[in-house]
Amino acid sequence: MCLAIPGEILSIDESDPVLRNGRVGFGGVVKEVSLAMVPEAEVGQYVLIHAGIALNVIDEKEARETLRYFAEIDVLNELGEETLEGGA
Repeated sequence: MCLAIPGEILSIDESDPVLRNGRVGFGGVVKEVSLAMVPEAEVGQYVLIHAGIALNVIDEKEARETLRYFAEIDVLNELGEETLEGGA
């Protein structure tokens, strides 16, 4: 299964237009990703990232909703681990 994660473009390195890269934030984690497939992307926009490559620009509302769902999943995973370890 493949998973793409939304992130906000924080900065763009335009020094090589073919290998266009940017720093993208994922709720506190910042990664360098390829923006070559989304030449229209700008700082402040959200992009969908898979395997270090931005696949497309997405709506901020959609991105925030998806990130909220991911946060809920993490909470569920933590609850599952507590149960496995003999917690409540």
